Amino acid sequence: MRSPSEIAALKADSFGRISLMQGPDGPFVRRDLAHVPLWLRLPAWWLARREALALRKVAGMADVPQLLDWTGRRLDRSYMEGAAMYQRPPRGDLAYFRAARRLLQQLHRRGIAHNDLAKEANWLVLADGRPAIIDFQLATRGDPRSRWMRLLARQDLRHLLKHKRMYCAASITPVERRVLKRTSWLRDLWFHTGKPVYRFITRRLLKWEDNEGQGPKP
Repeated sequence: MRSPSEIAALKADSFGRISLMQGPDGPFVRRDLAHVPLWLRLPAWWLARREALALRKVAGMADVPQLLDWTGRRLDRSYMEGAAMYQRPPRGDLAYFRAARRLLQQLHRRGIAHNDLAKEANWLVLADGRPAIIDFQLATRGDPRSRWMRLLARQDLRHLLKHKRMYCAASITPVERRVLKRTSWLRDLWFHTGKPVYRFITRRLLKWEDNEGQGPKP
């Protein structure tokens, strides 16, 4: 059997190389940790393993990647044809945001909180206009009925509603406006402690800038 071949490099940073691959059964996406610097191998492995565990929880679910393989060095997941939200903005597309909310509810019922949906790069607009969610490196697994998971699920929802406010503002409901106004202690803690550390590590130490997942700056 022929080994998979790389079609295109999608992203490369200090935590691995993400490529679109061609295999015997069609295209798929590979995260390869082979070239991660020695001092970052443990956190890179931890993040990839976290993604693999989350994807196992959503096996069979539509509009999220399906785990194909996890070797401890390479993570292979299914490919979904589409564009990131910032590349194909769903302006005025209420159907997209309704479907995105249903997708998020399904994810939460499976006991998964994504934790990184503020990034437009993690929301796809598929070829037929449906939403999809990718990049589960920071996802949390747990009992969906627990207070902690409900708090994280609410944060996921707030991030989705921020995107809806950006691209479909006329359709924001009064209830959704109240959700957007109600911040949590977790969000405040992140902005005052976690986010400054994250920016220092990514911008000063690793020398890369993700622009909050919204694509390259003009």
